[in-house]
Amino acid sequence: MRGLFSSFRSPAAATAAPPLPHAWTARDLWLALAAVLLFWAAAAAAWPLAGAVVPWDSKNHFYPMLRYLGLALANGELPLWNPYHFGGHPSVADPQSLLFTPTMLLFAWLDPSPSMELFDAVVFAHLLPGAVATLLLFRRRSWHPAGAVVAAMVFVLGGSASARLQHTGMILSYGYFPLALWLLEEALADPARRARAYGFGLAFAAVAALMTVGRDQVAFLCGFTLIAVPVYAAATDPRPLAYLRARLGVLLAMAVVGGALLAVPSLLTMQFLMTSTRPAFGYGAAAMGSLPPASLATGLFADVFGSLRWTYDYWGPDWASLDGGTWTDRAINYLFAGTLPAVLILWHGLAGGRLFAREIRPALLLLAAAILYALGRYTPVFAPIFDHVPGVDLYRRPADATFVVNIALASLAGYLVHRYVQEGAPRLPAGWGRVLPLLAVATVLALLIGAYGFAARAHHLRDSLRDVLVGSGIAAALVVALWRGWPSSRASLSRAVAARGLVAALLVCATGAELIWRNAASSLNAEPAGRYAVFSRLPPEQLQGLAVLKAELDSRHQKGEHPRVEILGLGGAWQNASMVLGLEDTIGYNPLRLADYERAVGPGENAADPNLRQFPGLFRGYRSRLASLLGLEYLVLDRPASRLPKHFPQLTGATLLYGSGQMWVYRLDPARPRAYLATRLVPVESESVLSQDELPEFEGNDTALVDQDSLPKLKGDYGVTNPGAAIAPARASATILAYRRNVVTLEVESDRDGVLVLHDLYYPGWEARVDGVKRPILRTNLLFRGVEVPAGRHVVEFRFRPLSVDNLMAAAGELLARDEDDTGGTTVR
Repeated sequence: MRGLFSSFRSPAAATAAPPLPHAWTARDLWLALAAVLLFWAAAAAAWPLAGAVVPWDSKNHFYPMLRYLGLALANGELPLWNPYHFGGHPSVADPQSLLFTPTMLLFAWLDPSPSMELFDAVVFAHLLPGAVATLLLFRRRSWHPAGAVVAAMVFVLGGSASARLQHTGMILSYGYFPLALWLLEEALADPARRARAYGFGLAFAAVAALMTVGRDQVAFLCGFTLIAVPVYAAATDPRPLAYLRARLGVLLAMAVVGGALLAVPSLLTMQFLMTSTRPAFGYGAAAMGSLPPASLATGLFADVFGSLRWTYDYWGPDWASLDGGTWTDRAINYLFAGTLPAVLILWHGLAGGRLFAREIRPALLLLAAAILYALGRYTPVFAPIFDHVPGVDLYRRPADATFVVNIALASLAGYLVHRYVQEGAPRLPAGWGRVLPLLAVATVLALLIGAYGFAARAHHLRDSLRDVLVGSGIAAALVVALWRGWPSSRASLSRAVAARGLVAALLVCATGAELIWRNAASSLNAEPAGRYAVFSRLPPEQLQGLAVLKAELDSRHQKGEHPRVEILGLGGAWQNASMVLGLEDTIGYNPLRLADYERAVGPGENAADPNLRQFPGLFRGYRSRLASLLGLEYLVLDRPASRLPKHFPQLTGATLLYGSGQMWVYRLDPARPRAYLATRLVPVESESVLSQDELPEFEGNDTALVDQDSLPKLKGDYGVTNPGAAIAPARASATILAYRRNVVTLEVESDRDGVLVLHDLYYPGWEARVDGVKRPILRTNLLFRGVEVPAGRHVVEFRFRPLSVDNLMAAAGELLARDEDDTGGTTVR
């Protein structure tokens, strides 16, 4: 097989001899590997040397997820359910929980409480498989090792790979792509060697599953790219059908194994999406995540918009500067992959025609496709793609394709280094000597004009010009080095190649140094570790406040009580700190939340800002009935209650337990018990009630709301058929014997039949057993779980079993039914 990055000739080069190959020796491989590892180690050291960590989502979301995973494993549990996040959250279905990422699962098992610095190093290490595989891809094509090292460095620290290190899940997906590509090419290379082909094919299926299990848009786009590999290879083969027929067995084996590995996590995620706040996005929402065209200027000049300034006064395309706004920011809009790649692509590639060579055509096509997709609403192609390509509407930001842009740029830059070493300067046939150079110059001018517009409006023209001059100076030095690296025409071919190889080696070092200078521990991907002190060492005032809260909760837990907490306004790191601290929080930080819970409680996505906390009709304040049912009894704030935003309900009757500086702990009114026995049921349509401003009137001591869909599961009547009938309260007790992540065990004693209500969230996959006998789960009190219990003393167990055959079959059936509804004209969006 020719491979994804190995076939094309331009009109300019169609009559030229094919470029000289470079047969790698073992020494070449080991030296290239050493160079890449040295570069990776130097880049990784930039954060700890600066006393910084990768910030934002990395620490607000993924790091506490990893810590929660480690703590659960240390306790002998798999964290399928997370009780410390939004009142309860299905971790097993959340693509960002890291549960289905074997490398992170192993890491959590080996070190349940890793430091933030170690977490960053492990995430950054996930780029190494891709970097090493890049070397193998170049060796497979007989392209020069210097080009392979440049491509690997750009892959590790270019563009989105550096600017978006905070998006841990995307980095994990991105890091596996080159390895999957190399394995795929090896699997399809020689179908006659069946054992070898199937071995590589199965390895590809496993690595592709690792890449895709993150279920983010980078995995989605990289998956499409891998599917395009055999399609392109067959289309360009002289005998397409014969090509596919010879490899059909391998292709089927890869599809079956890969599909089997992805089936369960994908099915669970789709089950979650159908009940979440993000089942899909409309076109308007997705289009707002398009890459602004002017951002392409950052591919030439890193700081032309102030992207790297520690003062954070970015003046490039953003919500304020663009007509119609955007949901992208300076990190998403950043593409800089080094000055050498930019110079080579514009000079040797575009002006010199080498981008159009047959062997690099797929990389060029990939770059064009990725840019078109990333630009989104700024091109006419995104709307039909969004409407007709399955899966696109699951993602909100076409600009995520900049990860694929960086993959293509890495391959193009490395290939052009190879061509330089082997051939020197590009030479165009007559007729192309003016057109292509003019195209290259026009490209640069267009990008500079776009940058000028934003800089001038923001009064940062001088700052923008300064970065252009710095970048131009570096580019000029590289051009001089490339010119001086060409030996005279009287030199032998071997001497010329050797001389250019030495120049290329120096340029490799310069490129690595520039990438580390610009992109490692920059303002795009680093913040002082002290800003995340909740995970290491808290300031004294917060440490004391937390100690007061934990003492209260420990005392309540010893009594068998399980009150919940709301943590609000203490900064990004605190949003999910409850997972590490063991606090049952009613809010948190996660893009994916259960839709019914969001509608009823209104936690929103960002608990760092009290101004974003909403109070729906069912949850008008902390004294509302729903707050009581949730068991919300403690409120932790960054300020005294008197300084809360005006839309906040007053904390009437709240007791201040601790208050100092930015840590204020209040005890609210006593809440309803976590579990109780109801002998009267009031049927409701939960979806209808969630749209109202008030819960139906019911006496909470012995009465519960039950969803209409749960009624057929009942054996008793409990006043359902005759609401006016007198029903005496039961003499009953419900005690929580054990409360674990995936299992809640209770003891119930009653003089009559009833429905045990547990104020934990109702969600598919939960099962109930009464004295070991499985009983149907009921949806009670709008959001919570219940089970029918006969008179007497019984042990009731609620167990979360999302991986059971029953739940997986139910999820598949619901997904198929939803697809049929969509076909019939009902949309999920």
